[in-house]
Amino acid sequence: MIAVRLFLLDACLAIAVAGALVLEATNAVTRPPLWQLTIVAVLVLLLLRRRFPLVTMLAMVALGVFAPTASIAAFFSLYTVAAQRGAKWPTAVAGVASVALVVVTYRPGDVQAWEIIGFVLALSVVLPLVAGLWMNQRAVLLAALRDRAEQAERERDLLSERAVDEERRRIAREMHDVVAHRVSIVALQAGALSVRARDEETGRMAEVIRESSAAALTELRDILRVLRDDRTEPRSLPTPMLAGVARLAGELTDAGACVETDLPDPLPEVPEQVGRAAYRIVQESLTNAAKHAPGAVIRVRLASDAGELVVEVANALGASAGLPGAGYGVIGMRERVTLAGGALRAGPDGADYVVRAAFPLNGSG
Repeated sequence: MIAVRLFLLDACLAIAVAGALVLEATNAVTRPPLWQLTIVAVLVLLLLRRRFPLVTMLAMVALGVFAPTASIAAFFSLYTVAAQRGAKWPTAVAGVASVALVVVTYRPGDVQAWEIIGFVLALSVVLPLVAGLWMNQRAVLLAALRDRAEQAERERDLLSERAVDEERRRIAREMHDVVAHRVSIVALQAGALSVRARDEETGRMAEVIRESSAAALTELRDILRVLRDDRTEPRSLPTPMLAGVARLAGELTDAGACVETDLPDPLPEVPEQVGRAAYRIVQESLTNAAKHAPGAVIRVRLASDAGELVVEVANALGASAGLPGAGYGVIGMRERVTLAGGALRAGPDGADYVVRAAFPLNGSG
């Protein structure tokens, strides 16, 4: 867009200078030899002055010797050379050529002529030269400021990434030192209890605890690997999808809870994001029900109708098992459902506590 504007500006300037040359020639003020070719040459040089500033400047000086009106274009080219090259030798060459053009054009012979030449030099040489140098320095300054801003932004991003990496490693250390240690103790104690159990029921429950603890350690190890290196993908974690809902209910049933499932057969085909969110909703709801209503019947229902996948987990309100909670369960579920484009409702409903999530299936993906 800027290039188009500059071209239009050069075109308007070329037309104006050409018009002045035509007016001068038609009024017979001065009519240089081959003045038509002079006009064409001025037009071409003005359009090329940004691409070849010094060459076009020297060519315009040569034309200005034969057609004084063409010297106007030379002074515009002087500004272009100074603006593009700055305080370097091309600008000096262009300045000397412009001074020579003025002296040759006016041919001073007395003091008054030198006064006129001084005024013309100040107006047609010094002014475009200073303006061009100022624009060059302004462009250099803006480029330096832009580079400095980009460098500061890159450094800020690097510092942010470093801070995030440090925080991830700190969380990984805390999880390893605290959570992994406690879960390992649970797994060891459950394994010892399953070996020394005096009855089959106790041994079975201890084995369930041991297997759950071992699975938690495996998943925790993968999570720690990801936290320490975000380029690492968890390999042992199964992809949470709708097919895992039955396994979640079975694991909790093996642990002694009463879980009733109402799942469609076959399970509906849903996008991966929806399946993952539904799995996590059921997982979190089962955990909350086991903590806050031990012994109550937990009902898990999946249904797909009217273009929606409905996930519902309900349990009777009861006394808490005394297990601590983070207080972010419902918040996390709502965030997952919202990211999947669904809606969540969680709270008491009569004598039950119901978690109900609805995910749109039409047009999702």
